[in-house]
Amino acid sequence: MSGRLVVCPTPIGNLEDVTLRVLSALRDADVVACEDTRRTRVLLDRYGVSATLVSYHEHNERVRAVDLVARMRDGAVVALVSDAGMPLVSDPGYVLVEACVAAGLAVEVLPGPSAALAALVASALPAERWRFVGFVPRKAAERSALWGVEETLVAFESPKRVGATLASLAAVDPERPAAVCRELTKIHEEVVRGSAAELAERFSSGDVRGEIVLVVGGAAAGSADRARALEALEALVEAGARVRPAAAVVAQLTGVSANELYRSSRSSGG
Repeated sequence: MSGRLVVCPTPIGNLEDVTLRVLSALRDADVVACEDTRRTRVLLDRYGVSATLVSYHEHNERVRAVDLVARMRDGAVVALVSDAGMPLVSDPGYVLVEACVAAGLAVEVLPGPSAALAALVASALPAERWRFVGFVPRKAAERSALWGVEETLVAFESPKRVGATLASLAAVDPERPAAVCRELTKIHEEVVRGSAAELAERFSSGDVRGEIVLVVGGAAAGSADRARALEALEALVEAGARVRPAAAVVAQLTGVSANELYRSSRSSGG
């Protein structure tokens, strides 16, 4: 067969979650491009797969993509993996896929494990319409804007920041349903469901470990306007305005209560 790229999702924790198709693709590939060759080697050794590995990560992906595309043009089959889950989803790979498409090379994507999908289902929150946002933004204004989204939100979060993120959500809507999914598919897997206020209190100590996926129920209709008003207020405060006068100005322009904006801004750290 002509050269092509095969995108191979790998287990997010439990190595038994790898699919037969992925193992077959890894065996047949001329080269396997991976974030960390040591982590990928653990998976390959578990299933007796012998493969040529090359590093492909965020610091070398543009240079490496040129080399890999050249190999595929010469007929090589390249398998792309990340350390866990689906490549490109908050992991390297976009540059290589884009380069393959531009070069007219075939790109085959295999289905498999995804922390985002596993968490969405485990959360017991509506899954008909949902939005994956990568990692939760660190800026207060951007974070507050998320809480106005009317679809279910799925996001990755650092265990060091999950408490502050939940406090930000609770400041906007303490009764918003959410779920903290920790260490999915691993020995210490934990899914904690509850209101934003309940979860903010539970995770306030900061003594959290492991990989976190946060799932947040959609905002009620009209919440987007309130979130945008709060975002505008926080932008003014970051520019040097005092909170209370700025809240009064934003309230006049948007119709959102100045007192509500003031309280939310102070609670979210604005």
